[in-house]
Amino acid sequence: MEIPSSSAREASPRGLWLPLITPFRDGELDETSLRRLIRHYGALGLDGLVLAGTTGESLTLDENETQQLVEVSADELARQGYRLPLYLGLSGSDTRKLAKWLHRLVDWPIAGHLIACPYYSRPGQAGLIAHFDALADSTRHSILIYNIPYRTGVTLGNDAMLRLAERPNIVGVKDCCADPAQSAELIRRRPPGFSVLTGEDAFCHAALSAGADGAILASAHVETAGFIAIRDAFARGDGPTADSAWRRLADLVPLLFAEPNPAAIKYWLWRTGLIDSGELRLPMTPVSAALAARLDSAIERLKPAA
Repeated sequence: MEIPSSSAREASPRGLWLPLITPFRDGELDETSLRRLIRHYGALGLDGLVLAGTTGESLTLDENETQQLVEVSADELARQGYRLPLYLGLSGSDTRKLAKWLHRLVDWPIAGHLIACPYYSRPGQAGLIAHFDALADSTRHSILIYNIPYRTGVTLGNDAMLRLAERPNIVGVKDCCADPAQSAELIRRRPPGFSVLTGEDAFCHAALSAGADGAILASAHVETAGFIAIRDAFARGDGPTADSAWRRLADLVPLLFAEPNPAAIKYWLWRTGLIDSGELRLPMTPVSAALAARLDSAIERLKPAA
């Protein structure tokens, strides 16, 4: 299949995106809970959803489950009349295999892909550029690069990032480089239409203050309205309101990451009735009893007044 070229940059993601958890029950994808999640988050004013990302336990999903996840989510959005773009997470260290996978996904009901840098093999900058060039050639969908060296073992530097930003369908980056200086430089140098979205929940306020175009935050499963308030305050240049909204959320973020993600988030969603089970797939395990007690206390404290 020949993928048509584009002379204009695709729409780049901005604002607040949620990397949706994948609900399981009795070892299977829980479609009932998935539809409930889509209805809930679709109504709140988010800018987009990422399916099958790290928070969505993507590495434990087979191809059929990934397709089911996308089709059910797209169907429920359409049923509710929500115009919310879906990005699908992808990862791998075999460029050819990923390119073939992208070919097969070209007609799926998604707006784009969040694609992590190759993990474990640790290619150099030339290899990373060639990898993403090949993937961009393999799809007409938009691509958001996922730069997260503490998971992949390799950093995509800013010079390489900006070289890839010349591709019309490489529309931005989920920035988890863990180097504030690198992030700040990228924000200064990014071309028009190339979005820098932070993926570091604990530092989202700092990144947005520095000029990031948005955020992809697992924490926004919880107290979503508060994160939306931060987005909206920055959008209108209201720093004091953004600061105040962040102070109300700052202690929640480390609680949700006190044990490996997404265990705490799934527990919270289960305890508040958004999913029917907090089940995870190995090697991920449920929260400890100690963390469960802390989460229960936070849930009770944040419960809306009757």
